[in-house]
Amino acid sequence: MKFIFERDTWQEIYGAIRKNKVRTIITVIGVTWGVFLFVILLGLAKGLDNSFRSQFNDFATNTMFLWGQQTSIPNEGFKRGRRMQLTLDDVDALKSQVTDIEYIAPRNVTGRWGTPPGQFVRGSKSGAFQVFGDYPTIDKVSKKKMFDGGRFINEEDIKYERKVCVIGEDIYKQFYDKDESAIGDFVKINGIYFKVIGVYKPTQQGFEGDDSIFLPFTTFQTIFNQGKNISWMVITAKSDKNIVNTEVTIKSALKRIHNVHPDDNQAFGSFNLGEEVAKVSGFLSGMRLITYIVGIATLIAGVIAIGNVLLITVKERTREIGVRRALGATPAEVRGQIMLESILLTFIAGLIGFVFGTLVLWAINTAVGTNEDIPILNPTVDFFAVVGALLSIVLLGTLIGLIPAQKAVSIKPIEALREE
Repeated sequence: MKFIFERDTWQEIYGAIRKNKVRTIITVIGVTWGVFLFVILLGLAKGLDNSFRSQFNDFATNTMFLWGQQTSIPNEGFKRGRRMQLTLDDVDALKSQVTDIEYIAPRNVTGRWGTPPGQFVRGSKSGAFQVFGDYPTIDKVSKKKMFDGGRFINEEDIKYERKVCVIGEDIYKQFYDKDESAIGDFVKINGIYFKVIGVYKPTQQGFEGDDSIFLPFTTFQTIFNQGKNISWMVITAKSDKNIVNTEVTIKSALKRIHNVHPDDNQAFGSFNLGEEVAKVSGFLSGMRLITYIVGIATLIAGVIAIGNVLLITVKERTREIGVRRALGATPAEVRGQIMLESILLTFIAGLIGFVFGTLVLWAINTAVGTNEDIPILNPTVDFFAVVGALLSIVLLGTLIGLIPAQKAVSIKPIEALREE
């Protein structure tokens, strides 16, 4: 193996490459393009995955939403079409009967489903907005990003039915000057004074937007005369539980409580966020798999092209190889030179492809930035994936180089010297 470190070996490799410059460049481009495509596809797939996960960064994805609808099957003397009204008693019953539940947040809202919005007044300005009645638990399910030193609703607000509110950033911009603080200010909601305790920033996964108002649940119930009625529940399962199975258990429990037929699937509506997240995660995993398949196939095609070029080179250098054999070159030295040429071309092409791919991903990340309209966030490639790809193409280059190398070794010196 000492011939690897000999200067003559590398001079011969350089001479062979230089003699077939155009053919070599075209071949190298094939491998370079394969690695470049592999890096770009992996980076974009990672960017999509990052964007998707960032949207739910502050949201418990093992979550479902549940509300009452109308029955579709008669049961125990009750006619079909009976309206299901969820109450705080249902919340207590589910807490005691369904052990899979981590958080359960009853919610109420005005300004939705045909109900009039809340009237927000500050000074001479007024507007109509959605008003939510919530417990602090909702902040554990969907974290609110507060600014200006504010806070979200807490248990003391609930206990004492405090007249405090949290407003969205859009409301703040409409009713306050740029550098004006809203915290501690008093505003009117439906003719009643409330103290602003927080301003929240909108998040990508938020369902309330940035033009909503949050009140303590107990305060909301009193002002809007809701009693124990609730609009819907937000339920999060424990991390080791399947939210799909939890949904089935919860609906079965509610059917028993409200005397609904076990086969009635219309009485309670739901949206299972965990199930939807799982579908999207599966789609992204499929994209990554396709990326690997396409990238590896392209790499193999490029490496095979190098093998073909080397076979042609061996054919053209038959007489030269015969002279070397006649002068005492061993089969191992001839084989090694051809394989070294294959490995060198493969490695250089792969490295160039990796560098260009990384630069393009950097350019994409710089151009996109934090633009939420483009679902790509920080498109990067895993270091070990790239190293693995480079090692793989070097290995492939070694294996593919065996073919022309063996072809060269099989040439008999006397026959090679006769070659014209």
